[in-house]
Amino acid sequence: MNDASIKYVYPFGKSGTEGNKEMKNLLGGKGANLAEMANLGLPVPPGFTITTEACLNYIKTSSIPDQAKKQTLAAISKIEKELGKKFGDEKNPLLFSVRSGARVSMPGMMDTVLNLGLNEKSTKGLALQTGNERFAWDSYRRFIQMYADVVMGFNSSILESTLEDLKDARNVKDDTELSAADLKNLVAVYKKIIVEESGEYFPEKPEDQLWKAIGAVFNSWNNSRAIKYRDLNNIAHNWGTAVNVQSMVFGNMGNDCATGVCFTRNPSTGENKFFGEFLINAQGEDVVAGIRTPSPINHDSKNESNKTLPTLSELLPTAFDELVSIYNKLEKHYRDMQDIEFTIEKNQLFILQTRSGKRTVAAAVRIAVEMVNEGMISKEEAVLRIPPNDIDQLLHPKLDPNYKKTVLATGLPASPGAASGRIALTSEMAAKMKDNQKTALLVRHETSPEDISGMAVSQGILTARGGMTSHAAVVARGMGKPCVAGCTLLQIDLAERTVLINGKHFNEGDPITIDGATGEIMDGIVPTVKATIGEHFKIFMNWADEFRVLKVRANADNPADGETAVNFGAEGIGLCRTEHMFFGDERVLAIRQMLFARNDEEIKRALDKLLPFQEEDFTGIFRALNGKPVNIRLLDLPLHEFLPQTEKEKKHLAESLDITLKEIENVGKQLEEFNPMLGHRGCRMGITSNLVYITQVKAIAKAAVTCSKEGIVVIPEIMIPLIATEKELAILRELTKKIVDQIFAEKNVKIKYKIGTMIELPRAAITADEIAKSAEFFSFGTNDLTQTTFGLSRDDAGKFLPEYRNLGIIKSDPFASLDQQGVGFLVSYAIKKGREANPNLHFGVCGEHGGDPDSITFFHNNGLDYISCSPYRIPVARLAAAQAAIKFKR
Repeated sequence: MNDASIKYVYPFGKSGTEGNKEMKNLLGGKGANLAEMANLGLPVPPGFTITTEACLNYIKTSSIPDQAKKQTLAAISKIEKELGKKFGDEKNPLLFSVRSGARVSMPGMMDTVLNLGLNEKSTKGLALQTGNERFAWDSYRRFIQMYADVVMGFNSSILESTLEDLKDARNVKDDTELSAADLKNLVAVYKKIIVEESGEYFPEKPEDQLWKAIGAVFNSWNNSRAIKYRDLNNIAHNWGTAVNVQSMVFGNMGNDCATGVCFTRNPSTGENKFFGEFLINAQGEDVVAGIRTPSPINHDSKNESNKTLPTLSELLPTAFDELVSIYNKLEKHYRDMQDIEFTIEKNQLFILQTRSGKRTVAAAVRIAVEMVNEGMISKEEAVLRIPPNDIDQLLHPKLDPNYKKTVLATGLPASPGAASGRIALTSEMAAKMKDNQKTALLVRHETSPEDISGMAVSQGILTARGGMTSHAAVVARGMGKPCVAGCTLLQIDLAERTVLINGKHFNEGDPITIDGATGEIMDGIVPTVKATIGEHFKIFMNWADEFRVLKVRANADNPADGETAVNFGAEGIGLCRTEHMFFGDERVLAIRQMLFARNDEEIKRALDKLLPFQEEDFTGIFRALNGKPVNIRLLDLPLHEFLPQTEKEKKHLAESLDITLKEIENVGKQLEEFNPMLGHRGCRMGITSNLVYITQVKAIAKAAVTCSKEGIVVIPEIMIPLIATEKELAILRELTKKIVDQIFAEKNVKIKYKIGTMIELPRAAITADEIAKSAEFFSFGTNDLTQTTFGLSRDDAGKFLPEYRNLGIIKSDPFASLDQQGVGFLVSYAIKKGREANPNLHFGVCGEHGGDPDSITFFHNNGLDYISCSPYRIPVARLAAAQAAIKFKR
């Protein structure tokens, strides 16, 4: 297709409109909605939209396509005829705004130029035409400021300080108090400063101004803040922005003029009340820039800062009534809460933009529920409107958005929520701070099972190493505590009890703040806002449950987590990690005694200590999950996590075993592994030293008997980990079944139970048809399956995965969102082969991917029975599963 045949420019206005709201990819959201409003007959100033295709062409060639220029001039000619003004005319000038507009809203990220087309001569003509000299020179000085900043790249603070100096000299507070003569002189000073500082003269020809402004707005697609915004919001970098060129209307011509922004419902609470702010005698940027305190448009918009100011309904009642009529029309048309920009010129209302309004998550839920009740949208539409990850914000405290924060560095957002506390470099110090009524924030190179007590008493956790599925991340998510992991700019000196964060020095006890949703680490205490869940949220989640097919279970390792999970809507436990039950001094010691035992008798003695703990834990979990399945994974112990590390720990273990410290160190060396994640763990330990598994299975069976006799409905699922061959599973299945059946027979109870395995090794997925013969269920351990498929350590990959994302090697962190092409293939293949070999097999997933919305869609489409995630991710998973079911029927 040659350039001459491409349509780059789409006009809108009374003389004809060629776009509509469905054309956002080509016209951007703003352009599509301007066209839509013009089609509705609303008072939209005429203009035209230059397409995103022209932007992409410009980015490649650094020039506006010739055909786009021809179409632009033709569109301007059409507007000139409609308005009776002429672009570049000295006596009756037509002026334009030039604004960006991507297909999704990116508020404030790209650039805008207002009052384009003014020069010395046309400013004088505008003054004569309007009979308002002050307005004309005010518009010109605004244009110079914006154009110099956006188009010429001039340091706008120099011009702003010049304006402030002038106000000080005139002893006035607001720029509206400056005279026409003041503003005329200011324009001359601005031009002089620009040429002196930049060596460039401010352009006088309107057409030159236009082409350069359009180019600058195209270029703003790739400015640093726009790129960062797209990265944070997963917006594609190859879309480009449209440019909207629209005839100017003026809110700064006097006291019968105004400009403002309004929302059809309250964007903070979702309350169905018209809400907004405005300024008399101002232009649009004044409202958002905070130059003056905006006034409330009506009584419902009043707050502490503006409660004494007159409302728009009082000052300009006719325009306000028309605005009310239009907002109702727009909300009904778009069937969503709208964010509307307006200008009033000489009592005449103009609508400059409408878009779906940004809102808090609480407001979004309320609006969705109430619009269903009002008959505006369906339940399906309501459920689809809330991004699942946004729900997290309702479950955890978040930072006060109005507080100015100092971000020191960024790590991985490992567990959501915000927390402040004093730096504690050890669990002992965290506990000591807690005892002294001080809030602690645990800061470690990485956490281990030894740190569980410190994590429990801390407000949040920050680590220098580790990834999204590291010990710190997994345990913090289970506890519902904020965690930032793998911060490479964090250096810890335990000897000196100091910390460096991106070069800034802190002592232990100094306060810092972390945001587990963004990964940010901040200096000092940043206030937080408490999470709240209301009736609208409960209604909304009940609707989600009506649509979803996937069951949602929780990863929970103790009764408290089980109760939390049930309260969040869990339908069972999909993973109970029994090794997590050994956290705590007494239990860790017993595990170490088992590992360092010299014979079976010493192993049995250590396990006898663990048996009552395990039985008590399982009993508590069965009670908490009454009537719901509980999937218990037998011990899958990476040895390095439980070996004693400090001299104190080694001495304590030696004393408990009545052996020498030297013997402890010798045995420790024998137990050390080059790659413990692929070492003597899981079913391998169960086969070579089955006393551990025998003890655990006994504890499960006895706990089931106890609960059953209490009237509790127990549904145990015993999962054997790290299976690579069918023979491994067959051996351990036979052992497990023999123990359980014997205990149930002795106690004269009948309890249905299942024995299955975790599919976490590629070989297990490939030979799923063989393994299925000895299994009643498969649960995909996608954390380890990702590790072993990629050959990546999940604790170390965070050092280079961000660079891989930047280079486009991977789309996302494969430990956070499932690699559907590689790991996903193994999951799909194992389901297919397993189901063919054993039609009664049920399938679940228990890796952290069970709480990731994109991964959940994949699991839905591949026919899994359930997903499992940390308790605080349950609502996210429920909503994601519902959205997958609505979008992809199965």
